[in-house]
Amino acid sequence: MILCCGEALIDMLPRQTSNGEKAFAPHAGGAVFNTAIALGRQDVPVQFFSGLSSDLFGDMLRAGLAASQVDSSLAATSDRPTTLAFVTLTDGQASYAFYDENTAGRMLSVDDLPEVTAQAVFFGGISLAVEPCAMTYQTLLDRVAGDKVTMIDPNIRPSFIKDEATYRARITAMMAQSDIIKMSDEDLDWFVPDGTIADKAHSLLDRGAKLVCVTEGAKGVTGYTADHALFVPAQKATVVDTVGAGDTFNAGLLAGLHAADALSKEKIAQLDADTIRAALARGAKSAAITVSRAGANPPWTADL
Repeated sequence: MILCCGEALIDMLPRQTSNGEKAFAPHAGGAVFNTAIALGRQDVPVQFFSGLSSDLFGDMLRAGLAASQVDSSLAATSDRPTTLAFVTLTDGQASYAFYDENTAGRMLSVDDLPEVTAQAVFFGGISLAVEPCAMTYQTLLDRVAGDKVTMIDPNIRPSFIKDEATYRARITAMMAQSDIIKMSDEDLDWFVPDGTIADKAHSLLDRGAKLVCVTEGAKGVTGYTADHALFVPAQKATVVDTVGAGDTFNAGLLAGLHAADALSKEKIAQLDADTIRAALARGAKSAAITVSRAGANPPWTADL
């Protein structure tokens, strides 16, 4: 079982009416929500923890999770509103305007934390950049890091960060406790400004990570461990948009490690090259399918 912890929100995606007017269509989303959905669709047992609203958008999120075989019973429900993210696309690249004040997800507290029975726990997204939920997720990571395999993808959005010093300190601490770190090359440049990609990845390994995955868009992904640096090229795809690509990669990577029975503290510290390469390739293939579709629409097992 894998537990995904982080935001679930409604992406308001740009559309055009039959009269040619600009409009937005609501779609269930959020980085960690997308990863949970993608895992469920690949037949990996998965749970989702976040703050979910009792409003109509919260109902949409719960229905989306259930439709993709994700257990949302650990989520904390409140009558606060659901976070909205209005999406604009430029040459297929997504940018976001968030409406997140006093929402069900943002106001998640330590009192809402569940008992974790999953063997691996995933953290990430904008939920690590805002209070009080960021501290709540950090507290959960503190609790589970000793005996659960942990993965983090900070998915850094500089425009969303109000207190950079606090955010950097939190992400630094959380990554030091994480077995697996995934970052895009842009995220890595923001977090570690100097050095080559390999140098930066090894600096994260030196802090305690066992596997660091650096994605480079259409180029591909490299997985770094103390003993390996394995590159897997991106699969060719006709890009409709990039919404959910990184989130789906995360799911494919975790699904590959789950299939290899590698999600234990002992095994994650001793990954061999074949296991890493297969997991990276599954992540890359999953992401390629997602970018070929509008919005975050991860593949099912049959699509792979």
